[in-house]
Amino acid sequence: MRNTLPQITPHLRVGWPWPDALGAMRYPAFRWFFFGQLISLLGSWMQTTALQWLAYRLTGSVLSLGAITFASFLPVLFLSLFMGVLVDRYPRRRLLLLTQSTFMILAAVLAYLTFSGQVTYNLLLLLSLLLGVANALDMPARQSFFSDLVDREDLLNAIALNSSVFNGTRILGPALGGIVVAAWGEAMAFGLNAVSFLAVLLALLAMRLPPSKSPARDGDSGGRRELREGLSYLRGDRPVLGLVVMIAAFSLVGFPASVLLPALASEVLGLGVEGYGALMAAMGVGALVAGIALAIRGRAVPRPRQLIVQRLLFAATLIPLAVAGTLPVVLVALVAMGYALIAQLTVTNTLVQLLAPDALRGRLVSVYTWALGGFWPLGALLLSAVAQQVGVALALLASGLVCGLITLVSWRLFPVPVLPTDPI
Repeated sequence: MRNTLPQITPHLRVGWPWPDALGAMRYPAFRWFFFGQLISLLGSWMQTTALQWLAYRLTGSVLSLGAITFASFLPVLFLSLFMGVLVDRYPRRRLLLLTQSTFMILAAVLAYLTFSGQVTYNLLLLLSLLLGVANALDMPARQSFFSDLVDREDLLNAIALNSSVFNGTRILGPALGGIVVAAWGEAMAFGLNAVSFLAVLLALLAMRLPPSKSPARDGDSGGRRELREGLSYLRGDRPVLGLVVMIAAFSLVGFPASVLLPALASEVLGLGVEGYGALMAAMGVGALVAGIALAIRGRAVPRPRQLIVQRLLFAATLIPLAVAGTLPVVLVALVAMGYALIAQLTVTNTLVQLLAPDALRGRLVSVYTWALGGFWPLGALLLSAVAQQVGVALALLASGLVCGLITLVSWRLFPVPVLPTDPI
């Protein structure tokens, strides 16, 4: 029956009559991916919390936190542009099976080394670097995969729902991570994460997708011609270029502020690992609200001008983190910060995919993930070094002021993206 319907839809929307706010759930393949991610991401957030806390416990240094983030995202800076060529060449499901299996193995290794008492800070750096190599391929493959799961009109809803599950687990994952680490140690959190990857691997194997078509390519180019083609398109499209430049700028000076949360919890607020988990969960609450709010829009086209408000809101949330010394104010600021962060990323991601030609989607999405994940490690190292010298509060204050300034400058430099369905 499936082969008789490609003219109607390539994704077989069947099942319950889902409302527009859950429109992507009409696609069975998306449902498999959604619930597989739900379990896997819960474990991933537990590991992130445990890994940051373990690094801080082993070294007692704020700079060590930035170095861990730097190592985990550095490969994205150097490899993700080339990975975009692979994403356009090969079936994305196959690539995701490879990356998710790699994540599972590395989590198991991390659990064993920690449980056996052999873990050192240098080993954490090495494992973070290997995770980054896998992530350099996983990020563009996973983001582009949504166009394989749903039709174009449901793309925003799919990305928003994925953002909701990503950030819903951000609420529960760090809180559980703090409890698990306090009760049984970091090794247990790493082990539970390794097991959680079975859910997404089974989901990828279970879903039914139309046969993928590999694009024609020059076998002697080694991907260089395809990479140049994507970059040439980006240079000629200033609205899309503006989206990528702003993600890179915020990844350098704004988004990595979250890496200072262990130090904020311990040095400023006097909290332990459970308190650090609460700070991470507060960001997750705001992020979840952003994902749900965008999902409720259903098939509505995202409004590019919203990005200005979201960027300014993110910049503003860093100020109370810097000047407030009380937990309630910090929690409220982190909720708003999580909202502004995910709203900006979701709208930007959707705009890039809607504006990208089908043949170049993997490469343009890889540029987006390069801007997001590639500049993040540099920013984490920069903010950690600044915090080491002048303190956590002043580093957060400087980050907020710079983010506000570049938002105002970008308003004048780059035209607003216009979609065919934008209101005039």
